[in-house]
Amino acid sequence: MRVIITRPAGDAPAWVDALQMAGYQALALPLIEVGPATHRQAVVQAWAQWAEFQAVMFVSAQAVRYFFDSQPAAQRVDAGQVASPTWLNGPRCWATGPGTHKALLQAGVPEACIDSPAADAAQFDSEALWQRVASQVKAGQPVLIVRGHDVSADAGMSQSTAGVSQAVPSAVAEVPPNGTGRDWLAQKLQAAGASPQFVVAYERRAPLWSAEHKAQAVSAATDGSVWCFSSSQAIEHLVHALPTQSWAKARCLATHPRIAQTAQSLGFGEIQMSKPSLADLLVSLESLA
Repeated sequence: MRVIITRPAGDAPAWVDALQMAGYQALALPLIEVGPATHRQAVVQAWAQWAEFQAVMFVSAQAVRYFFDSQPAAQRVDAGQVASPTWLNGPRCWATGPGTHKALLQAGVPEACIDSPAADAAQFDSEALWQRVASQVKAGQPVLIVRGHDVSADAGMSQSTAGVSQAVPSAVAEVPPNGTGRDWLAQKLQAAGASPQFVVAYERRAPLWSAEHKAQAVSAATDGSVWCFSSSQAIEHLVHALPTQSWAKARCLATHPRIAQTAQSLGFGEIQMSKPSLADLLVSLESLA
């Protein structure tokens, strides 16, 4: 069985290597290209305001990496030290899942300063995170949400943030101010009296595929390969890259029900669910063998 890893190029090799060690054929076909935000000053200013936030929520490991790329040198010496001013007087760091949690640890955030869903949570998402952090939210204090921006989604941004507080400090509110993504957590924060604010740390776009990449994808649509999707956007990019391809014979693993729904709506024939960890992925692959 061949497994297609669709994560960004920086993340895919580790998954390919792990799957090959487990005895699977594995191929990286990244469906999302990730890079630093165009407006880096917004992230720099967010670091300047670090101590003002009661919490900083990171939507993904990419959000962590690109945000911490701009961490002031003076704060980097505090890496992993719970008693340092950066962490003792700073905000909590929220992660939606194990990958983001791991990225925070790698960035030097002490374990004691991180909140994330339990390891045995049914899903790793904003809803599961909220169950862990709702009781600590203080009304009247800001929470920073660090996320990405879909370069192709500029036209729809005004709709994506409808009903969410726009009270972002002017120094942080570079264009695009809010990024692209779900606003469920921001709405819960606003309802609790907190002030949700956004900063864009990275940008996402569809990758530029070679003819070889397209040929590999066409083959994987019908040869029994299993596509692994950790993003609905990845599926949308795939279908856009091959607009005439039928996916009725294609098989995939999705790491969240919303991703599975996207795969179903775009015509994938066989869809299974898996948590976004290697151990869970291997169990799910066994069921497809």
